[in-house]
Amino acid sequence: MTSLLVLGGARSGKSRHAQARIEAVPGRLAFIATAQAFDAEMDERIARHQADRDVRWTTIEAPLDLAGALGRAGQEAEAVLVDCLTLWLSNLILGDEDVAARTEELLAALAICPVPIAFVANEVGMGIVPDNALSRRFRDEAGRLNQRLAQEVDEVVFVAAGLPLALKGAGKFAAG
Repeated sequence: MTSLLVLGGARSGKSRHAQARIEAVPGRLAFIATAQAFDAEMDERIARHQADRDVRWTTIEAPLDLAGALGRAGQEAEAVLVDCLTLWLSNLILGDEDVAARTEELLAALAICPVPIAFVANEVGMGIVPDNALSRRFRDEAGRLNQRLAQEVDEVVFVAAGLPLALKGAGKFAAG
């Protein structure tokens, strides 16, 4: 199993980069979606992402139980894309979940995942200090989650303006 973490800002091209890397794997592919559509605009975003994937893809919705979804996907597909960790983290915080425990569950699931996997996450710590406690907690938790995952995966890429920059293990992620 090889693993990849793709980081970047909003509209940086991180999802497109991760999807292209996973699509290099032959066979069935699993997309683990963490987003929840609470409004029409998010419905449209989700529909656009779905339209970008061909018939090889199966979508698994996992707004909270990402570790469980990863276990299922690893048995049903030849490669897995998780998009995105940042929305998953939002769901955990707003659902009053234990972020540290859920992160440990995710890392345990990653360690036993039998197929290539790519994670997408926003890098949110490059801006100003947020003005409220919830936003600061989110920023801090996102930074910790990204650091923990970056330690465990084989390759880390940062995408800015659609351009990938290798941060760790360039080329270690093997497609298939």
